[in-house]
Amino acid sequence: MTVTILFLGPLRDLAESPTLEVEAPLDWSGLLEAVGPQVAEQLGEQRVNVACAGKVLADKTQLHAGHGDEVALLPPVSGG
Repeated sequence: MTVTILFLGPLRDLAESPTLEVEAPLDWSGLLEAVGPQVAEQLGEQRVNVACAGKVLADKTQLHAGHGDEVALLPPVSGG
């Protein structure tokens, strides 16, 4: 039973991998532990969002991911 964590944008560079498989279920504290200190620090920023099963969470600290869910870590978008 696993959850896939998907790192996007600069978070992918910090994680040094596009994805990570972790055991389900996964909550906020488990996510911070799984992604390592550099990514966890970024997740503490208000501008970084978390999506679970295709839905952006209004309160990312309320993450509850189950077997087969994908948790996407969404850095702020910039562009011209």
